[in-house]
Amino acid sequence: MNGMRARQNMTFPAFQRAALRALAALTMLLATSARSNFVFDDDPFQPVTQDETVAVGGVVTLTCSVKENDNSSLQWSNTAQQTLYFGEKRALRDNRIQLVKSTGTELIITISDVQLSDDGEYTCSIFTMPVRTARATVTVLGVPGKPVITGFDDAVKEGGKVTLTCTSSGSKPPAKLHWYRDQEEIQGRPDVVESNPDEPTYTVTSELTLTVTRTDNNALIACAVDHPSIANGDKRTEQPLSVLFSPRVLIQPESDLPREGEKFFLQCVGNGNPEPTVFVWRRKDAELPSLAKVDGAFLRFESLNKSDNGVYECQTDNGIGMGDISHTLLVQEAGVNAADTTAMSTSSGVDHAVIGGVVAVIVFIMLCLLIVLGRYLIRHKGTYLTHEAKGSDDAPDADTAIINAEGGHSGVDDKKEYFI
Repeated sequence: MNGMRARQNMTFPAFQRAALRALAALTMLLATSARSNFVFDDDPFQPVTQDETVAVGGVVTLTCSVKENDNSSLQWSNTAQQTLYFGEKRALRDNRIQLVKSTGTELIITISDVQLSDDGEYTCSIFTMPVRTARATVTVLGVPGKPVITGFDDAVKEGGKVTLTCTSSGSKPPAKLHWYRDQEEIQGRPDVVESNPDEPTYTVTSELTLTVTRTDNNALIACAVDHPSIANGDKRTEQPLSVLFSPRVLIQPESDLPREGEKFFLQCVGNGNPEPTVFVWRRKDAELPSLAKVDGAFLRFESLNKSDNGVYECQTDNGIGMGDISHTLLVQEAGVNAADTTAMSTSSGVDHAVIGGVVAVIVFIMLCLLIVLGRYLIRHKGTYLTHEAKGSDDAPDADTAIINAEGGHSGVDDKKEYFI
């Protein structure tokens, strides 16, 4: 026996035994691959499929094709491995599933009114030796519901804060929420995602906090849902803001040129929320004219008079705050129209321009005279001093020097002639 084992070991050296073991392992691997439907890319009998995505309620088309066929039939199976179609034969009684095309190399079916339960992997098989399969993943999108905005039931005062909550349910995968003020996107808090019980869908919530101003009154705050299942843009819900604010008052005169003897009115306009309905008219530093009547937001004058000139004030209160404003009334003389007023204003402007020009010329002439006179005085001052000193240097005594300095030499000569 030992001799036989020795002969066998001599017949199969160690390296040959290792090679035989490797060959056996490779053979087992190929067999396993065949059982696992492993095929090479150039296998003409390998079915080809593609993944599909569809929204709930939509229609999905499943296509399976091969390059060649040996008279074997193609088959589609659902996620539970139930046969849907075997060639042209319907295998599952579900009217949502319809045959589109069945040939030796292609099998096309559709599933309408897709539900979330239809999500998963579908298998296409061809019953060759060995059986070859391909899988297609159908992703069913849960369509999010229209968003609902809560948290803003009553109007809020200017400067106050309001917190809005937007909620959308039924999305798969989770939807994204966006906030808008009119057409401008504004930033809310990050979305909060919660899974729905007993459903593969999600509920998404977002909050928005605003500090409102009067410009926010009647602004449309919108919450929009962004999701791949929505084909025509986003779903959105809009809600207008109502902001309470004190009135801003404006007085509008009936005419810019009120004239004596005419009827006339001043209207007080209060822009606030709510709109003011009570108005108080006053005349600054005086009583209202006897012919002026208060008519709500109007102050009416039956017949204007110069004595009606003055400052008139209007005050109103809408319960949120008060507002007031004043207007100066200047009554024009009867018969004076806008053209006359314009002409008078133009004439007055021309007169002032002429007067200004004349004054400028006079000032210029005076400056010129002052310059000439100054230069003359400077020039002759030295000459005067020089002449004043003449004769004093040659005088025999002080009295003669003074006489020469004051009167000059001609006077001395005259005196000398007189005494001779």
